[in-house]
Order: sequence, then C-alpha cells, then structure tokens
Amino acid sequence: MRRLVAQGRRRRGSSVKLGSGDGGLGVTARCNGWSRAIAMVGTPHASGKLAHARLPTARFGDDYMGMVTAPTKWTVAMVQALPDDSNRYEIIDGELFVTPAPTWNHQGALAVLFHVVYTYVRANAIGHALFAPADIEFSEQTLVQPDLFVTPRVGGRKPERWEEVRSLLLAVEVLSPSSARADRRVKRRLYQRFFVPEYWVVDVDARLVERWRPEDERPEILVDILEWQPESGCAPLSIDLADYFAEVLGE
Repeated sequence: MRRLVAQGRRRRGSSVKLGSGDGGLGVTARCNGWSRAIAMVGTPHASGKLAHARLPTARFGDDYMGMVTAPTKWTVAMVQALPDDSNRYEIIDGELFVTPAPTWNHQGALAVLFHVVYTYVRANAIGHALFAPADIEFSEQTLVQPDLFVTPRVGGRKPERWEEVRSLLLAVEVLSPSSARADRRVKRRLYQRFFVPEYWVVDVDARLVERWRPEDERPEILVDILEWQPESGCAPLSIDLADYFAEVLGE
C-alpha cells in the first residue's frame, strides 16, 4: 500500500476581546449563565447575505485533482497505516483525498479565524475549538480533517482521544483552487448527512463565506457580517468580514 502513495502519510495534530483599534476583529462573547491537491483516489444573516445564492465559479485550472490506481475502497485503518509526511489524507465513503501543505494565505485565514472562534467558544464554555491536522472519524470508511472545527463536550468533559469525537458543532474549510470540488460538494454533503449544524467555506479570493446548514440545497453567501449562535442562551459571535479579510491579506 505504501507504494501506491509514494511518500505516504501526514502528521498528527493537534480571552481576549478583539477590537478594531488594534487591528483585530470585533467579537461578542458573553453568555447568560492547501494549495494543490495531488490525488483523489477511489470510486467514482446579516447585511450582505444572499440567502441560498448560487456558488461562485470554481477555479480549478491546472491544479484539478487527478486519479491514480488504488484499492476500490479505503478504510480509516488503511489511511492511518501510511507513513507520515506533510500531506493531508482524508477519506469520505472509501474515497481517498490527498492534499499537500497549504499556502501562506490559507494558513493566515485559518489562524485569524481560529483565534476569533476559539476565544468565543472558550468564553462561553460551548465546547472545544481545534484545527487540522486532526482525525474526525464518522465511520470506518470516513475520516476528515477540517481546517477548523468545534466539537462538543463528551459526557460533560473535554475529549481525550480523537475516537471520542463523533459529532461537530461547526466545521470550516478555507478554499484553495484544487480543493473547491471536495470542500463545496463532497465534504459539504458529508457534513449535512451527519447533521453538522453549520459548515463554513471561506473564499479568501472572493472575500466571502459560504454557510451551509443540514437542510440547505444552496448556501447563504455572506460578505459583510458572519454571525454564529450555537446556543440560544449566548450572545452570537459576530465577525466583520471586511475587517477579517483585510487582516488576512495584510491591508
């Protein structure tokens, strides 16, 4: 199996109020109580929101994922047996997706957003915010590594092993040109199928966020304000997207 993927496997992964005065993002946080994917293996509410709008055209170009010969169905055990490298390995219903190390802007967008989400989640004791690399296993043939995700507590406590994480409160992917198909279609359908309450697709080039919920046939396109309220007893997290993208792009 190692010969099929050349070098093989990936690394295992792992309160502050920000204001516009210091170049950060506004966060309400109080409670009432990769660049280029190298293979795809397997078988075939706020201002500026356009509810259920059509998606922007995907930008694949020369970076579109290719196909290589491999087992018909991959399992979590098979992926976890691959040697470590800098690639991200995910399987969805037995189909293997391999993505190399992300770009600078991708990681910048992730870092800024993680700080905001982590601050909110921690302040409100909602659950735990983390980022890839991670092993979120939905079934024997489905393991994903969201760029950023929030998991609920397990029996009232912090999860101690990846195997304990069986549901998510939020999943986020930052687009790169070759990941558009997987992020917008394959992963989106997966998160909807497993009733992840919110899935965000961050498009840095277009300066927008596509928000999906389990019942949606089309996403909400957010260009001004992104609000997230995972619990009704807590004030929502509010992110000014213009400020967010300006910080990501160093403007």
